[in-house]
Amino acid sequence: MAVIRQFVNEDLGCASYLVGDAEAGVAVAVDPPFEIEELVEAAAADGLRIERVLETHTHADHLSGHGRFALEHGLPVAIHRIAAAEYPHEPLEDGDEVLVGTVSVRVLHTPGHRPEHCAFVVGDEAVLTGDSLFIGDAARPDLAVEAREGAEELFHSLARLAQLGDRVTVYPGHVAGSLCGGKMSSERASTIAAERITNEALRFRDVQDFVLVSASVSTPRPPTTERVVALNRGPFVARPADPPELADAGGATVLDVRPFADHAAGHVPGSISVPLDGGSFGTKAGFVLVLDEPLVLHARTHEEALDAARKLWAVGILDVAGYVLAPQATETTATVDVAELKRLIDSADVQIVDVRENSERDAGYIPGSRNIPYRLLRKAGCGGLERGKPVVTVCESGPRAAIAASLLQREGFDVRPVARGGVADFADTVSFRRCGA
Repeated sequence: MAVIRQFVNEDLGCASYLVGDAEAGVAVAVDPPFEIEELVEAAAADGLRIERVLETHTHADHLSGHGRFALEHGLPVAIHRIAAAEYPHEPLEDGDEVLVGTVSVRVLHTPGHRPEHCAFVVGDEAVLTGDSLFIGDAARPDLAVEAREGAEELFHSLARLAQLGDRVTVYPGHVAGSLCGGKMSSERASTIAAERITNEALRFRDVQDFVLVSASVSTPRPPTTERVVALNRGPFVARPADPPELADAGGATVLDVRPFADHAAGHVPGSISVPLDGGSFGTKAGFVLVLDEPLVLHARTHEEALDAARKLWAVGILDVAGYVLAPQATETTATVDVAELKRLIDSADVQIVDVRENSERDAGYIPGSRNIPYRLLRKAGCGGLERGKPVVTVCESGPRAAIAASLLQREGFDVRPVARGGVADFADTVSFRRCGA
């Protein structure tokens, strides 16, 4: 029987695997994260020697660890031929068999998310579906090709997966929290039989009906897609050196990774607040940072700074110049509570900015508010807001409003976020409007 170990990056919702033969003492790493240490340590603890890396596809949302395995451990990397990988690799084809001791891993070509995408069928007991079939959902088809083209291929790939045995365990490449699927379950594994019953993506019988729904992607694209794809397709990427502690940030952009309450109490003027404790740190940072800008972290401790750096590496942000622990933090940010926001709704003297996604606003919004997703504020020149008028930022529950406030404050706006609570607190009041109402 095969050994299958799952590892989940909670920040990104990405899953990696060790597939091994315990008796033979060998394993392969599938879709490894850039921080490969957890897999290496787990294999050693289980008495397994990792002998190869298998990639389901060229990842677009996170940096793979295949380069580190090749550079640090001398392992070969295998990926489908049409991935056009620029690094030394073993080309895979549909139907190929990779033997891990006596365990058979069969390559099942499942394009849709990307043209080269493959699933890996482990014996007759499990399938590692990568970014094709998720638990409760299916992959988005718009990251590599035109959405309708990708969706049509994905429909046929899902049909191939659905033909596997009912008892075959499904191990996905993403879990809830990822940008790659909007309806993913919090469950980490399922079965083909269970997915046939519960997964809406497997209920379609007509390809055009599936394309119509699947190609209508509303979730924003991962912010560093092009850069991460280029890194994952190109020469092997080595682990950067740990960022050093600095006396000050110099002229670099400061990313404040402390809790927002600390940022509000005192921060480096012009710094951007993306707290580590807010969830999806790497994705949020990727949305608001500009590619290749000099970057310094503001953290509370050395360990917090290194944690932030590793999470940035995971999304392809590799150039972290250093970190500061006690800089000149002379700027503060005032906040607004929900009660005060309700009093401000009818005020002509304040701009209320809803920083959620458009799709979220469609479910209901605060009258008089403007919708500018936080991830677009820096790139859209602050969305044409009036500079002489105070701004209040609001989201569903607080975290994104706080990030948005830091972005606007660095541009000179008088801004206060609703840092605790938000639009959700208006659902049962007459002030809350639903689209079309």
